[in-house]
Amino acid sequence: MQGDKIFTPKMFVNFCLADHIPADNFYRVLKEILDLRFIKKKTQFLYSKTGRPSIDPVVFFKCMLIGYFENICSDRALERQINMRLDLRFFIGRPFKA
Repeated sequence: MQGDKIFTPKMFVNFCLADHIPADNFYRVLKEILDLRFIKKKTQFLYSKTGRPSIDPVVFFKCMLIGYFENICSDRALERQINMRLDLRFFIGRPFKA
């Protein structure tokens, strides 16, 4: 008898992204050794004090690094790639799409 898998989305899921990224993954290692805290201070004067908050400049810089390492020239292609790969989401610090 052939079975059918019926997918039922759950409201709450116990999931830790860090547990699913191997210790030798390039982006996990890069996240551990790369210190980008200086970026916020260096770019602070470029942002207005009013209006909507921008994307975090550290996250933006990490996205640009991913684009460089993965040879992705399009912003849309970069966004698609980041949404598909868990190691990239772990690297930029955005575990879930918001």
